Amino acid sequence: MPQDRRSLALGVLCGAAAGALWGLVFLAPEFARAFSPLELTIGRYLAYGLLSAALLAPRWRRVFAHLHAAEWRALLWLGLAGNTLYYVLLASAVQLGGAAMTSLVIGFLPVLVTIAGSRAQGAVPLARLAPSLLLCAAGAACIGGQALFLPSTRPVAAQLAGFACALGALASWGAFAIGNSHMLARVRAISAHDWSLLIGIVTGAQSLALIPLALLLGTAHHGPMDWALFAAVSIGVALFASVIGNALWNRMSRLLPLTLAGQMITFETLFALLYAFAWEGRGPTLLEAAAFALVVASVVTCLAAHRRPANPSPAKR
Repeated sequence: MPQDRRSLALGVLCGAAAGALWGLVFLAPEFARAFSPLELTIGRYLAYGLLSAALLAPRWRRVFAHLHAAEWRALLWLGLAGNTLYYVLLASAVQLGGAAMTSLVIGFLPVLVTIAGSRAQGAVPLARLAPSLLLCAAGAACIGGQALFLPSTRPVAAQLAGFACALGALASWGAFAIGNSHMLARVRAISAHDWSLLIGIVTGAQSLALIPLALLLGTAHHGPMDWALFAAVSIGVALFASVIGNALWNRMSRLLPLTLAGQMITFETLFALLYAFAWEGRGPTLLEAAAFALVVASVVTCLAAHRRPANPSPAKR
């Protein structure tokens, strides 16, 4: 049965908006360079947890009535896979292996999620998605290709460790995207926005557990202005990327099939690059411009594949 065009358009708009907000996350370490990835992770998700708790408080009794042991277990691992563990691994990958290598690896998230979604009952066949997947892979290769083949001053061991962290981040967020989509289909009594807030509360609790580790590893001294900037960045990223961005993503997940939802992750990469160009005061290189074109073409062809009926009815005689 073909997708309802209105739901399809709204889902794509929600996915693009979520990507635009998530792209801000890549600027956070630039704004607060005095703090480690672990400290940035704790600050972001502690603020996310507090904001989520405040927003959910008026509806807590009604939402809590629909939560059982299975839902709490799902929330715990979704918060870990999609937020805490993912962001620590991502930030570590950038510091150890470089942003180009990390973006190349993370750029394959749409391919991973789309392939996984193609196994669902009634999903668009993988063969029909092949052009979109090939365009996506080519775009991801262009994003990091120019830097991967340039001489590097980083030790080989650091690059390998960074690559391992990037692979871990890829697997972590891929598992979150797939698991979260399945859970949203199960917990229909809870709105997509409230489910996102519940994940935020659980993630905030996880960030509290990381504070002793951060105190143990932290050696840098921070002044009052550093802490003020840290608080502003943490709250800003928590509000726009985590609360609003995640709510838009969950709304999209209920409107689009997983095979198409996976493609929406490419908007995060696109907007992250746009923000990076603005921050660095430059335009895209030839390979970066090619990546833009390829990734946009990937989303358009995937959208076209979902508009066509999966099993066209035979023509009437």
